[in-house]
Amino acid sequence: MLAKRTSIISPSVTIGISTKVKELKRQGIEVTSLSIGEPDFFTPDKAKKAAIDAINANKTKYDAASGLLELKEAIVNKLKRDNQVIYTTNEIVVTSGAKHAISNALLAILDPGDQVIIPKPYWTSYPEMVKLINGQPILVDTMAENSFKLQANELLDHVTDKTKALFITNPSNPTGAVYSKEELEPIVNICIEKGIYILADEIYEKIIFGDTFTSIASLSDRAKEITITINGLSKSASMTGWRLGYTASSKTLATAMSSIQGHLVSHPSTITQWAAVEAINNCESDTQNMVSTYNSRRDQVIKMFDAIEDVEIIKPDGAFYTFINISKLRPYFNNVESLSLEVCNILLDKYRLAIVPGIAFGLDDYVRITYAADMKTIETGIDKIKQFIDDLK
Repeated sequence: MLAKRTSIISPSVTIGISTKVKELKRQGIEVTSLSIGEPDFFTPDKAKKAAIDAINANKTKYDAASGLLELKEAIVNKLKRDNQVIYTTNEIVVTSGAKHAISNALLAILDPGDQVIIPKPYWTSYPEMVKLINGQPILVDTMAENSFKLQANELLDHVTDKTKALFITNPSNPTGAVYSKEELEPIVNICIEKGIYILADEIYEKIIFGDTFTSIASLSDRAKEITITINGLSKSASMTGWRLGYTASSKTLATAMSSIQGHLVSHPSTITQWAAVEAINNCESDTQNMVSTYNSRRDQVIKMFDAIEDVEIIKPDGAFYTFINISKLRPYFNNVESLSLEVCNILLDKYRLAIVPGIAFGLDDYVRITYAADMKTIETGIDKIKQFIDDLK
């Protein structure tokens, strides 16, 4: 008999779409995919070479549960250089991807029944992770006119004596919205006053197109005390399959997370960690080239959607997603359980276009596309969306 927790979580919608796309391609069916948030660049050559060198040097044995010292030193230097936050190596825990980092953090801070505030739209796994640990996700509506960025009053309205943590994703997946320092400060001050941890998911921090990125832990010493920064190299160094993430937090939290990780998985692959050292220390130019390309694509995507009637987009300032309002299409779909899922199913089945339904992020009037794809694929996908809307009329 299965554990009860398995019955209260939902399968990952994004992974489900990816699986369906791969199955169609195995059948020889061509699909335009703008669904999965994965850079369309390869891992930088320097990082790949570092992994090969590590293998040849037989650096393949067990190491510390919290990660290689050399990698933690590189992360500490990166946080000081890029984010203006001072950490020590015993405040860093290296993980098998950012998902693993979040899981460690939730295991370390949540007791059964503790509440975690999650602004909508949210990254699809957040509520399920909280439920798996017997916590209670509290989903908070935000406003499109604020680019769906949480406001202080919206946070205050949902704080209770059971509130343990708040998720802030900056830049946002799925909207691409980026919080400014001025927007973060009142939220952080509430969390300091109420003793609420901030799970600062900053995995897209390098992919911004405007002002300088503000890391939450950099706002003040008190902000740093309550913040668990989650980051990794999947997006910034196109190392999705390598599975490398990390947390930066207080020594007490890091010790707890390291102990948890030591019993569950030991540590990430040592080969991946040596590649990560090189990626952090010497691959910034590769990241900048990727971001420049994303920026150019972002501008083109905005122009293309501005020319399509009946849809509106949240204009992204970071990451590589566009969140598209399809609520004006609702009259064409009476009595459907989920507008976004219905639209995405039709697009995949009839138009061979894979995108992600907004219901996966908590907002059914939206769909998400990624522009982590070449411009020809992006243009083809957006043309298919336009054709779909024209065919409805």
